[in-house]
Amino acid sequence: MTAKDGRRVVRCYSQDGEDRVDFDVSELAMPEAVREPLIAALVGRTAPGAGLTSLHSFRKSYLALMGFDRYLSGLKSVPRSVAEVTPEHFEGFYDQRKDEGIKTASNELADLRLLLLRVVGISDALAGRLAGALPARPEGEPAHSYSRDELKRIAQAARTALRSAETRIRSNRELLVKFRAGDLDVSTDLHLRRRLQILDHLDRVGDVPRRTRKSGKVVAYAPEPWVMKRGKVKDIVGWLHLTPEEIAAAAVLFGVMTGQNPEPILKMTAAHHRADGGVGSGTAIVGLRKPRRQSRAYMDLALTEVPDWISIPEQPDQLSTRDILHTPFGLYVLVHELTVRARHFAGGNRLLVAYMVTGGGPGKAKGRGWRPIPTDGALISKLGRDWQLPADEVDKEGQPLPLRPLRLETLRMTYLELHQKPVAHTRRTATRYLVRNRGNINEYRAVVAKVLNTEVAKARARSKIITMSPEQVAHAQENADEVAAEMGLEPMVLKKMIAGELDTVLGACTDNNNGPYNPGEPCRASLLLCLDCECARALPRHLPLQVVVHDRLAERREQMSKLQWAERFAGPHAQLADLLDQADDTAVEDARRSVGPDERKLADRLLNRELDIR
Repeated sequence: MTAKDGRRVVRCYSQDGEDRVDFDVSELAMPEAVREPLIAALVGRTAPGAGLTSLHSFRKSYLALMGFDRYLSGLKSVPRSVAEVTPEHFEGFYDQRKDEGIKTASNELADLRLLLLRVVGISDALAGRLAGALPARPEGEPAHSYSRDELKRIAQAARTALRSAETRIRSNRELLVKFRAGDLDVSTDLHLRRRLQILDHLDRVGDVPRRTRKSGKVVAYAPEPWVMKRGKVKDIVGWLHLTPEEIAAAAVLFGVMTGQNPEPILKMTAAHHRADGGVGSGTAIVGLRKPRRQSRAYMDLALTEVPDWISIPEQPDQLSTRDILHTPFGLYVLVHELTVRARHFAGGNRLLVAYMVTGGGPGKAKGRGWRPIPTDGALISKLGRDWQLPADEVDKEGQPLPLRPLRLETLRMTYLELHQKPVAHTRRTATRYLVRNRGNINEYRAVVAKVLNTEVAKARARSKIITMSPEQVAHAQENADEVAAEMGLEPMVLKKMIAGELDTVLGACTDNNNGPYNPGEPCRASLLLCLDCECARALPRHLPLQVVVHDRLAERREQMSKLQWAERFAGPHAQLADLLDQADDTAVEDARRSVGPDERKLADRLLNRELDIR
């Protein structure tokens, strides 16, 4: 399309239709027979339903096009049509970007390939190269999360900003209510009368009182001179509303307590469902959308009154139960209340809206007005600079260094590390995030080592499963009464156990109705707990399953985070290792070789908790 200023642009809309951006293609220098098919490919690549959903992904395709244009235009022999674009041109673009020291050269080449695949009329040679392998992408730079103390400083700064805003807004609202009710005498106080006049106008109109000012043919609506004596327009609007910086502080606090992606936080809606019906304990269910999840993009986030214990003070008993800013639900309710009028002026149902005096992002309205917070993160980064929070690290003189840039992405990574659980993604993806994080690797290793040692010590301190050797089993088959008396069992129970009628998975149960976990009723405990149950007995025939479960636990150590493995499986793994140590090495190897698909399937079902009674 053609813009008002005559430029030729490709206009792209985000999947939700809320954001748009215009990409200028009027400056492409390549010949027309190359330029037009590439522009058509960009249009197809960014069209609805083509797979791209965010302005960030659109921009990568556009930058790939512009970079390829600069490369082709700088060649001695420029291709005159897309049919003349060769594999050498494709490779040459990558080599040039590498020579320029661009660390993302391989990523740019991947974006260019996806663009060229949509170009009509390319040669068979180029099509074949595009179908081939790309250069290996370098490992991403290790990410650095915030430490626990740094996170608390960030949370405290955000809470301080919001508490101050709440006090300011509530006091001005109460003042306005009294004025409208006629409970204030302002006849002798011009300053108070002017302040109340501004508050009344601001609440009704959503702006300060203004006057028309002409300069030639230009008509401007400037604030009244007596308004400007009270401060900047943004600060005056803040008398009754959250400022953009305070809205950004709310977004930061949501990031601290929920660990959600930046876009779902910044685009959180005011529409919600109260699971408690508006009474009792607070829970608000808010619909979020994460475009990269595609068919699973829409999801629900439950904001509860349960405090996030990662970011509370060191002494929780000093935390007031009325301090709602320590719970996701309390934060949501407060921000929802303080932005009701702002949402009326802005329109729509976005939660985080404010009076902006600058642009609202790519393709957004410019100048003053009520708008949702921009999603580019610039406002949050500026907030971090304004707070000037110290990091844990110090310089050579022992002075604290400034905290790393404030970003919702880093808050999310910190949440994943400290909570060790996935948030709006699969466990595998969460593990990949954690592996990249090197911000607190030493602290994390110390936590894992402590948990591992504790769980192993607890497992070995508990009673161990009683084992029976092959000789004892043979003796019991011939002298059941004698062996039963020695083991403190009824003869019939011993016979059923030897016959396999009392098998669980890793052993046999001699008294299902009087175990330590559910005395007086059938046992509902996990079958892994048989390893330290006084009612369990391990016979030689159980060795193959003990071996395969032991090996499966060792495999899972590499498939999940170290902390999760230590918490869930370190104890059972140590108990099984002790059991295998009691057996003959040859017997263990024979058992490992004898394991078949049925045993492996049963072991997987056990570890996946498919055999648990829930």
